Amino acid sequence: MRIARFSHQDAIRFGIVDEGELVVLAGDPMFAGFDTTGERVPLRDVALLAPVIPRSKVVCIGRNYREHAAELGNEVPAAPMLFFKPNTAVVGPGDAVVLPKHSDFISFEGELAAVIGRIAKNVSASDALDYVFGYTIANDLTARDWQKTDGQWARAKGFDTSCPLGPAIETEFDPAGPATLTTLLNGEVRQQGPITDMIFSLAEIIEFASAAFTLLPGDVILTGTPAGVGQIVAGDTVEVEISGLGILRNTARAA
Repeated sequence: MRIARFSHQDAIRFGIVDEGELVVLAGDPMFAGFDTTGERVPLRDVALLAPVIPRSKVVCIGRNYREHAAELGNEVPAAPMLFFKPNTAVVGPGDAVVLPKHSDFISFEGELAAVIGRIAKNVSASDALDYVFGYTIANDLTARDWQKTDGQWARAKGFDTSCPLGPAIETEFDPAGPATLTTLLNGEVRQQGPITDMIFSLAEIIEFASAAFTLLPGDVILTGTPAGVGQIVAGDTVEVEISGLGILRNTARAA
């Protein structure tokens, strides 16, 4: 089932994607279930929004693909490398990525994202995927110069619009399946590879993270990026596609 969050007639609503239409839901399905209102709205008449605004946090994993660690001259971590993005970093499909002032190098990073569906604390890897509501696509935008100079990553990874999510949440996706992640910059392929190339699986990440802090419904986990990351400048369009999840497309503009 594919769930979209959308704006229509000055209201923000949720719906089940059914070919070219949205079957309108009575509320946020993560909390209100899948009761429908009986309405159907054409997709062409709505504006898709970020499919979720995390209630507390976006949990990100650094250097989770060997070739990406190598391209930046880093060692592969012995355990998942965790960092956070604030929920103010989240924007939706089609929204502008606003390049922050005083950074000279913003980089794209296409990633698989998982949306937590229920409270998770001290979860085992064997049970971890039971706590996932669904899956979507992310672009973990990074101020690479700030990342190198700051000593920690809050500013480099957490600036406004640094976390595009979308286009929808797919509840039946298999994160251990054969899906391919492809990132295009202005139509040119820059990243491409199977999501199974992750060093630490999503289940292992959830186990590791939930041992340290509670994951809440609506929290988002970004699972790392393959090799091929690069700079974007104003006017560039980045498209991240994961087979089975669709395409997340955003264009950069100057602040």
